[in-house]
This record gives sequence, structure tokens and C-alpha cells, in this order.
Amino acid sequence: MTSPNGGRTEQAILAGGCFWCTEAVMKDVRGVTKVESGYIGGHTPNPDYRSVCSGTTGHAEAVRVTFDPAQVSFRDLLTLFFATHDPTTLNRQGADVGTQYRSAVFPLTPEQTQTTREVMADLIARGIFDRPIVTTLEPATEFYVAEDYHQDYYANNSRQPYCMAVIAPKVAKLRKEYGDRLRA
Repeated sequence: MTSPNGGRTEQAILAGGCFWCTEAVMKDVRGVTKVESGYIGGHTPNPDYRSVCSGTTGHAEAVRVTFDPAQVSFRDLLTLFFATHDPTTLNRQGADVGTQYRSAVFPLTPEQTQTTREVMADLIARGIFDRPIVTTLEPATEFYVAEDYHQDYYANNSRQPYCMAVIAPKVAKLRKEYGDRLRA
């Protein structure tokens, strides 16, 4: 793949609970060229939002991030991912409960697997979280792009109560603590 500026792009697939939250965070990052909300890691072909929300498909809500590694590294994306969701709650992010809201990384290369292990080990060694990290590394199975109304959800619905209560604080944290990594 190539980026709009002609450089090579890579992809990462991250599940940090509600995909609307992770999408909103990643869209602001310099070097990210595309973010797609979708489903991965389950056993039902062609899942839809209703079936994933039922918890019976095994899929996680996730985002597929396309990025320019000359501008942002996979390690940097992981740093932002771990800083903007709770990787210590099993199958839960806030009020969203179920395996579809699990914290997971779906590495696309052996290097991404190794980098994820290194980042998690570093977070543990530095005692960043008060509880153990429960984020899983799972095989990258087929990624199903979610329905159109889930794409750019926060940008299109920022005044919706869920967005104001759950997503806006994550975006605000990103902007405050990682402003140097954001688009100008």
C-alpha cells in the first residue's frame, strides 16, 4: 500500500472496547491515513452490529488503522492505544460489557507481535497500571468493516450523550498528553 504522499503504508488492528472511541482517537494522529471501524476475531461469517452486540459471534469491535510508518510507528500507535482505554478490565470498557468489548491487538506481522509484547512488558515494568494488563494478542482473522453509520461516528455524532460522556474525555486526554503526535 502507499500513502497519499506516495510513501509506503502499514496497517494495525486494535480493539479497545467500543470502536467509536478507538476510531476517534486514532483519526487525530499524525501519519494515520485511514481508520475503519469493524469486527474481527469471531467465528460467524459476515457479522453485523446487532449480532456482534449479542456477544454470540466471538468478534471484537475493532479498528483497522492505515498509517505511514515514516510519520508514526506501530509502537507509537500502541502507546496511544494503551493510554486511551483501560487494558486492565476483562471484556469491559466502562459500561460496555461483553467479549465484543475486549482489549486486544491483532498483529499483522511477526514484528507487530514482538512490538506489542515489548510495549506491554514496558508498561508492566513501569507500573503504569494498578491492575494486570488483560489485553490479548489474537490471530488476525478476517476483518469485517462495520456498517456505514459506524464510520466517523464521533465526528458525526459528537453531541450525542454517549459521545460526550465516553469518547470526548478520551479525545481530550489524547490532545492534552500527546498533542505533539497529532495533526496540525
